[in-house]
Amino acid sequence: MKEQVRPLIDRLAGLQTGLFQKDFLLTWNQTDQDLLAVLLATEILEAFYRANIDARTFRGSLAVSLFRDKSTRTRFSFASAASLLGLSLMDLDETKSQVAHGETVRETANMISFLTEVIGIRDDMFIGEGHEYMLEVSQSVDAGFAEGVLPQRPAVINLQCDRDHPTQSMADLMHLIKTFGSVEALRGKKIAMTWAHSPSYGKPLSVPQGIIGLMTRFGMHVSLAHPEGYDLMPDIVAKAGDFAKAAGGTFEVTHSMEDAFANADIVYPKSWAPFHVMQERTRLLRQGKAAELHELEKRCLEDNYQQRDWECTEEMMAKTKNGQALYMHCLPADITGVSCEAGEVAASVFDRYRWPTYREAEHKPYVMAAMILLTRFQEPARVLADLLEKDAPRRWR
Repeated sequence: MKEQVRPLIDRLAGLQTGLFQKDFLLTWNQTDQDLLAVLLATEILEAFYRANIDARTFRGSLAVSLFRDKSTRTRFSFASAASLLGLSLMDLDETKSQVAHGETVRETANMISFLTEVIGIRDDMFIGEGHEYMLEVSQSVDAGFAEGVLPQRPAVINLQCDRDHPTQSMADLMHLIKTFGSVEALRGKKIAMTWAHSPSYGKPLSVPQGIIGLMTRFGMHVSLAHPEGYDLMPDIVAKAGDFAKAAGGTFEVTHSMEDAFANADIVYPKSWAPFHVMQERTRLLRQGKAAELHELEKRCLEDNYQQRDWECTEEMMAKTKNGQALYMHCLPADITGVSCEAGEVAASVFDRYRWPTYREAEHKPYVMAAMILLTRFQEPARVLADLLEKDAPRRWR
């Protein structure tokens, strides 16, 4: 194992990243070398865990999580990442803190950060607010550190916001690398990021936006498909087009699921709410207009139902490259006849790809740990080399 990991550590040492003492909020604000460093560190940490090598780099420090939306995979992944690196985890429940009594973001951010190395935040419910909240936390700990109140400036990690889901998209990218063999092998591959029917209306836009904003960076042919009116944020769609041109790939937007699936190597059928609907939903929620919100939900569910043929069926999969495209999903998927009457994916398709989607999710704790490592240590490759040389057992052998 050491012979396999040492070259990865050497490659990591050769990268020039700007992540030390910074945050990881949006993939499109990170350099190519930043992204490659996260991928390498992820692979190294996965190898350490499987080889029973202790990866703890912290003693007596804290990781704080703040989830403003329900979560299973991301919540447990962040807890696992913190534990892997030796951090104690504290979940901030705003209903049980002074936030419920009006404490400001600046005050809260500093009060939770005295012995904290990283703050992980999931805030994806309100368009135009999740990313902005994370920026406010970032600016608040910046000020606390500059004033000497905080002995170190904790990193802020985006566990999902209204714009991006970087830990998910980076885990998805790691899954593709493992499936196809390398980052370089992804060049020229076609991935279809398509809308799919769901019996719920308020699913965030951050997953499809994260996928088109990341996969276009690696020379892939990215096809974004959705019914008319189910648009994503226009500025992020524009970024995807720019990335594709710069990387030598392509990016297209189509209103045909069939066209997107045609000859695709990878398909990612996932429901989301239209951008304009999420804007309206945010406004009504903030204004407490329950009756109007109910009418919006009713109208949107009716619209979704009219698009129920947007489903990843066996017939749709047969249109992909040799009928063998890799199916991906961030989970949980809406499975027709299992979790709902009419959903994103046919039960037979999901069952065939169940274990691959679990492997896709498996990378997320290591991605998070890699982001923490790279934002906290100026020479992460040296840290990992020391751990490899020490070869201390993670658990009793």
